[in-house]
Amino acid sequence: MGILENLFSKQIENAVRSQLGVLENENTFMVGARLATQTDRDRFSYDRTDILTQSLMAWRTNPLARRIIELTSQYVVGGGLSITTKNKPVSKFISSFWNHRLNHLPVRIYEMCDELTRTGNIFILLSTDAAGMSYIRVIPTQNIDSITARSNDIEQPISFTIKPSLDSLEPEIYSAYDELSDDISKPVMLQYAINRPCGGQWGESDLAPMLKWLSRYSNWLEDRARLNRYRNAFLYIVSGKFASEAQRKARQQTLNSIPPEPGSILVTDENEAWNIISPRLESRDAGADGLAIKKMIAAGSGLPMHFLAEPESATRTTAEASGGPTYRHFEQRQEYVSWMILDILRVACARRSTLDNKIPRELPEIIVQMADISSRDNISLAMAASNIMNVLTGLRDRSLIDNSEFLRLIYRFCGESSDVEEMLAKAKAMQEEKQGTAPLKNSSPSEGGGGVGNSGSNKKIISDGSTSPTKADKGTSGMTNP
Repeated sequence: MGILENLFSKQIENAVRSQLGVLENENTFMVGARLATQTDRDRFSYDRTDILTQSLMAWRTNPLARRIIELTSQYVVGGGLSITTKNKPVSKFISSFWNHRLNHLPVRIYEMCDELTRTGNIFILLSTDAAGMSYIRVIPTQNIDSITARSNDIEQPISFTIKPSLDSLEPEIYSAYDELSDDISKPVMLQYAINRPCGGQWGESDLAPMLKWLSRYSNWLEDRARLNRYRNAFLYIVSGKFASEAQRKARQQTLNSIPPEPGSILVTDENEAWNIISPRLESRDAGADGLAIKKMIAAGSGLPMHFLAEPESATRTTAEASGGPTYRHFEQRQEYVSWMILDILRVACARRSTLDNKIPRELPEIIVQMADISSRDNISLAMAASNIMNVLTGLRDRSLIDNSEFLRLIYRFCGESSDVEEMLAKAKAMQEEKQGTAPLKNSSPSEGGGGVGNSGSNKKIISDGSTSPTKADKGTSGMTNP
């Protein structure tokens, strides 16, 4: 046994240590245990509820938190949006759905963007009446208890459980939308989330990483305001030679009963000296501390300091350069919001198509176009396209590039993406159509041209060589926010 112990003692010791040693992690540090059905990519339920409650409270009481949420909505949807489609029945239904009195989406879209930014999630309950018109309501994220997903794909929800109310002890469950098994007589729920980690079910609020710094800045500012309130308050200290304690108390009572007024003259003898005690505020150090906390808030929100009423730099160039990453952040959020609107419209149209034969099952292309984030970008792009136009024209005239490369580079400097080959094909078709119809305008019916000249399309040619439907053919929902 002694030989065996000497041979395998090291291996036995390592095995015992590996079994008994527990690394400190979130499961062992936090109180409680993680459920087996809960994904480790999401917060605990109590932690998520706490974050949502704090975010709502910060939005209600903290001016910086309110401004961060408002700026996001103002840049993302504040410039307005338009929804277009070439199918007239679909366009008419979308216009009715968008402007319905019970939906009033031109106004509700701002509330939806606020909710998405404030909580990181938005849960939309969509119900459809017997005529096929759908109505949406936004369910607060705090009211959602759990999300049930497919066993093989966590990103495909099956149902959503609502927390029980005071009137009902039973939780209410809504099914998630499934286009293959959708029943329009029952309401369905749609979920959209931002700041969601891969493999997670819940999104994260934009305010989540800034909550403690918002609280610290608010407390610091309140302390400074309280100190400044008492900065002009002071106390007199009277020093003198008194024969007894009774004499000192008598003198103090006399001064308390008739204290000296501001601006008055006080005359004392050599046995009495007056001094003043007042608060000493180191404003220079305090300003640096407040600025450091505010920088943490600005870094967490992705906003430059001058967006938060803090002109850190007096140069306009620095302020404009710092806005670049912020605009990119708003553009990404704008892309997500436009996709969210498009998905809601598709669900509403798909439900309508089950009752209305004019709405095709295979929905046509629906375009959600939102306003530009910054007008200065358009000016810069216009200048870049104008400058490169002369260079590219010279290259094409010398046969160094073809029309495809010419258009590709022009649209690249304009900051837009397009299908160059499709545009060239349309331009060629229009040119051939124009050349074929031009002689017929001056021809008489006796020459064989009667009834053929303008029997073709109702399209009009615009300056960039593309075609645009006329008012008679163009299907536009006409929904543009002011």
